Amino acid sequence: MQFTNMLTDNIQNQSRQKVLILIYIPWILSIIVQIDPVISFFVAWLGSFFIFYWTLLSKVRFISLDLSLTKQIMRPIVLIQLIFAGFMCCTSIFYFMDHMGYEYFNKVSRQPFKVNEGTYIIAKCQRMAVLAHAALVTGIILQIKQFPVIRHKLNLNLDFFLIWLCVFCYSFGVLASRIPSIYQFSFGLINVSITCSAFVFVRGVVQKKRGYMIFGGGLFAFNFLASTLTGYKESIIINIIIISFLLYPYYRKTILTLAIPTIYILLYILPTFANIIRSQSWNGEKSATEARTEAFNALIANDEPAIDETNWGFLTNRLSEINMFTRFVEHIPAERDYYGFEILKNSILAIIPRSLWPNKFVTETVSMQRVYEAGVANRISTVSAKTRPVVDGYVSAGFIGVFISIFLYGYITQWICNKAEDLFGGYELGCIVIFNAIFQNLWRGNNFEFLLNNIFYGYLSMFAIFWVLKKSNTIIELHANKNTADNSSL
Repeated sequence: MQFTNMLTDNIQNQSRQKVLILIYIPWILSIIVQIDPVISFFVAWLGSFFIFYWTLLSKVRFISLDLSLTKQIMRPIVLIQLIFAGFMCCTSIFYFMDHMGYEYFNKVSRQPFKVNEGTYIIAKCQRMAVLAHAALVTGIILQIKQFPVIRHKLNLNLDFFLIWLCVFCYSFGVLASRIPSIYQFSFGLINVSITCSAFVFVRGVVQKKRGYMIFGGGLFAFNFLASTLTGYKESIIINIIIISFLLYPYYRKTILTLAIPTIYILLYILPTFANIIRSQSWNGEKSATEARTEAFNALIANDEPAIDETNWGFLTNRLSEINMFTRFVEHIPAERDYYGFEILKNSILAIIPRSLWPNKFVTETVSMQRVYEAGVANRISTVSAKTRPVVDGYVSAGFIGVFISIFLYGYITQWICNKAEDLFGGYELGCIVIFNAIFQNLWRGNNFEFLLNNIFYGYLSMFAIFWVLKKSNTIIELHANKNTADNSSL
């Protein structure tokens, strides 16, 4: 038995190595051709698509073998890689084309493009982005278990439990939102409720159970409509991602067929829609409902010049992270030395509850300080332009900081997912519901101060839910699995 386990581990390690060695080729090639920044940019940009293919579609991909790829797409290697790396690496094409004088891939500048200092900086940022993509995947793959260890199981019917959990988490989430000392726990609980409602709806559709469809679909639709009142694009996109990924294993062709037109519509109309709501409801001019109606009317009127202008600005400066990245690369280390461990220190201090430290700094203020210093935002403006993990990695220690921070990001993310599946009986409840709801901030990432806080209190929330379910005998321990796992580790 021990020999068999050693042989299996050896085969798994060889499979890992094949994947991990080749995903760094795009970064190496982009370094080799960096003398031409345009070529270097496109090598790095296309390199992310190579990493997507190599880790998700190739024959040597390294994923868990307990489920087919289609049925585990909400694990980090798929969902978080696509969203995190997609935003970090792929959306930069719009900013770069704008830099070269294009708008919607049509040449608008009459002057021929000439390589300048800005071109070299953009290419450098793209090279670090593809390095970060490879580091993220490395961290995830090193923590992937081809046969995940599951020590607990749900002691109830999953559909019934999801309805119960949906109501329970929503009730406690609303309650927590009204108590300042535990306010931060409300987001994870409400996210669990939203994910449960979507999951119940999908399972109702698949099983053709009308009651589940009405309950889950009604709650999810209510939440989706509520998200259209906020003025935030991200809340709308998240809801669409959740329902799409849940439906994909059962309706692959339909979802893939609708994917491209849906993405196009969202990117085309959503910026204008959100801007109208913000401009009219945030300043008290109109109610959120009235602003939403006004936004719908504007889109129906199809004011193409206004929509095009708003949308292109969104694609080049808001959707893409590279604009901010280039400003920090210009600023550091030329005008200011690297931050070192300063950001990490503040991130750890930010975890301390204000009830225990009344004079604790305001996390938003501290995290925005480096944004102001780099000239990314003006101090008198009300904009919140917080950095992303790849930027914080760079300002901390250059490209080495990028690699280490994003590697740890992927490593910790997959480790938490493994723990959630272990505690909650596997992929469906552990990964889909608990992990992706409570740790939803890991999809896109945030600055280090908020990110570490989200992870720490999310982990506490996960264990609090587990403790309640364990004490109520809703989740029970699989002693046989536990003994097997213990014996295999000896």
